Amino acid sequence: MDKKVKELINTQINKEFYSAYLYLDFSGYYNDLGLDGFANWYEVQAQEERDHAMLMRQYLYNNGEHVTLLPIEKPDKEYKTAEDPLRFALEHEKYVTGLINAIYAAADAVHDYRTMQCFDWFVKEQGEEEKNAEDLIKKYELYGADPKGLYALNQELLGRAYAAPTLVL
Repeated sequence: MDKKVKELINTQINKEFYSAYLYLDFSGYYNDLGLDGFANWYEVQAQEERDHAMLMRQYLYNNGEHVTLLPIEKPDKEYKTAEDPLRFALEHEKYVTGLINAIYAAADAVHDYRTMQCFDWFVKEQGEEEKNAEDLIKKYELYGADPKGLYALNQELLGRAYAAPTLVL
């Protein structure tokens, strides 16, 4: 495997674990507000991000590469309103999309079709992640100011269940 591609994937593993930490922080914030549905939403998001890191880790192992685990930074976001984590999540997902695209581009530059094929899944996943974050912001803007609407949205988010990704490495 190309050294740059391997390093980008290894770094991305760390970024995915950071994403899980960030979403756990969001979940804790919503728990403190009594919005258990929002907390659940981000708890599930954290599980997804952890699984993304583990998939990338396994991909490197499957290709005979060593994985170096790096320190995970503490989330540094401050929340003033219940909408803040929603906006931070969209901003973060756009950032992650850029990182995934950089891995894909580096693999393409060295004709690493195996990595490109693997990361096709992550490219698609990032499109879904951004859309989910945008949709949640739209729903919050529509219903969040009304207590009954906020309650209904919170109940909707409480129903989200975790489903492990199905990606063949």
